[in-house]
Amino acid sequence: MLFRLRRSRAMRAIACTLVPLVVAVLSACGTHGVSTTADGKTILRYQGATGTVQPYELAADLGYFSKIQLQWLGDTTSGPANIQAAATKQVEFGSAFNGAVVKLIAGGAPVTSVLSSYGADEKSYTGYFVRDDSGIKTARDLIGKKVGVNTLGAHHEFITREWLHEQGLSEPEIAQVQFVVLPPTSTEEALRTGQIDVAALQGVYLETAVARGGVHTLYTDKNLFGQFDYGTYVFRKDFIAQHPDAVRDFVQGTARATRWLQLTPRDQVVARFADIIHKRGRNENSGLLKYYKSSGIPVPGAVIAERELQIWIDWLVRNKQLPAGKVAAKDIYTNEFNPYANGKYPPNSGPNGEEVAK
Repeated sequence: MLFRLRRSRAMRAIACTLVPLVVAVLSACGTHGVSTTADGKTILRYQGATGTVQPYELAADLGYFSKIQLQWLGDTTSGPANIQAAATKQVEFGSAFNGAVVKLIAGGAPVTSVLSSYGADEKSYTGYFVRDDSGIKTARDLIGKKVGVNTLGAHHEFITREWLHEQGLSEPEIAQVQFVVLPPTSTEEALRTGQIDVAALQGVYLETAVARGGVHTLYTDKNLFGQFDYGTYVFRKDFIAQHPDAVRDFVQGTARATRWLQLTPRDQVVARFADIIHKRGRNENSGLLKYYKSSGIPVPGAVIAERELQIWIDWLVRNKQLPAGKVAAKDIYTNEFNPYANGKYPPNSGPNGEEVAK
């Protein structure tokens, strides 16, 4: 994952009632007039995350944008909420787990994925922890147990359900596993005090839990799918059509910043992040930067692979949450703006298209 402590996801984002609600909001929503700066740059409104630096924020600091200027409106409560904000024209772009993106699009939201936003690489991933004394050793031991996740219908729940399925549990058995929504700051404590039986932990929360001992991983997203991109940035289709140069500038700059993260030594990344957090003056705690490990995105330049969306389409179809054939992965994303995919840069080149030493 790009450095970010996974955001608190306190809402039931992709529950069955969500998509009709989003479509209704879209129908009633007025058109936002896109603003520009005095020198003609398109202003892209966005929601960030406290104490972290997103790759597009890094891109702005590195000087990778020439046609856009970012405008921070506040911090998001969850990935699904973030892409809803983009779909309903509260912001210009958002990022969420690909399963949430698929379901939002299936419900009629006119958005398109343009760039991978987070994933699991060799060093960064999501771990699903149990107490050492819990007696839980297999997937079957989770029947009737509670799993703490940051929101329903997103990454943590999808990964858990897929792992249970691959371990041979039937759908009725999986239905007996209860998902409990908890803020990331409280999840480890809930595990240690017995309020939940499994805790989904990432970033600083994973690192500090491991350091305190007494817990271990039962499964991880990385072990399930390997190094994989799990989320994407989305823009509204009308915005892409009306402002293609702005979208192209956002994607190329953010892709290059992601590549910078993939190739730059950790200490330099942390120092740059600390400087960015200090300069933007939002009264944030930069102390958590010491837990940064890697970008979390294994693909050079965050190029989207079709399988990263198709796997969740198949999951939703299998679980009868999406009619077969309603959504095709090839129709809901594009790599046309990404220099690492459109021929501008060699796929494995550096942030300026330069050859990278092996």
